Amino acid sequence: MATSTAGTARHRELGAFLKSRRARVTPEAAGLPPAPRRRTPGLRREEVAQLAGVGVTWYTWLEQGRPINPSAQVIDAVARTLRLDRHERAHVFTLAALPDPALPPDIEEVSEPVRLALDQLDPFPARVINGRWDVLAYNRAEAAVMGDYAAHPPGERNVLWLMFTDPGWRKILRDWESHAAHLIALFRATIGDHIGEPAWQDLVDRLSGRSPEFARMWARHDVTGAIPRVKLFDHPEAGRLQMRSASLWLSDRPGARMVIHTPDDAETRAALARMRRK
Repeated sequence: MATSTAGTARHRELGAFLKSRRARVTPEAAGLPPAPRRRTPGLRREEVAQLAGVGVTWYTWLEQGRPINPSAQVIDAVARTLRLDRHERAHVFTLAALPDPALPPDIEEVSEPVRLALDQLDPFPARVINGRWDVLAYNRAEAAVMGDYAAHPPGERNVLWLMFTDPGWRKILRDWESHAAHLIALFRATIGDHIGEPAWQDLVDRLSGRSPEFARMWARHDVTGAIPRVKLFDHPEAGRLQMRSASLWLSDRPGARMVIHTPDDAETRAALARMRRK
């Protein structure tokens, strides 16, 4: 019942928002000839429907908040017709419970302030990843502990890919299987929002073909959320490292977060400091 109530409220909010945006778009702004003696400002419902290429009845139902399920293409056409800015467009797609097809699935670049912040975190290992866990940037300490991501082809600079294909990751991580299974469960909980997106499915397909262990764990359909975990590393130079990770979401780009590993004991803190001096 709670889900149904929430869905009804969302439909009503979507209808009210579309109606409010329609009222501010003049016929001239929409490319229509001016019409004299309009009783209300803005476009009529039938004009929005015509410009968006949808049925008048269908659009009327949208504004009335009826429990219909428009496609992303319909919402996209309506958003363009109503000349929504990027914030309004994101709001409409959220209310419609749909992914926006016009948005890139993930970010592929990191701003200079974020790169500077990464450098300042040294000697704590830190990296920036997108929603699919592609590594977008990292600091010197991260490279010293996990290896230089630049040594891998661009399509393989991915945390999940390296976990299952890089012998170095398997060797350095104590209890590798537990961490790998946890990583897969996190990824499966995330991929539900990206069903049908080629880049996400391609990563799963490539990993399934490359790693029997990935295929076995993926078939279990385990899901989980982010929980605090202590990670133990056997580093070839620094020795035993015990660290915890924290994630900071980057508000300027959706889906991106900075993952920072902090020492969990004095020995690890000292070892990271020694690595920095080298």
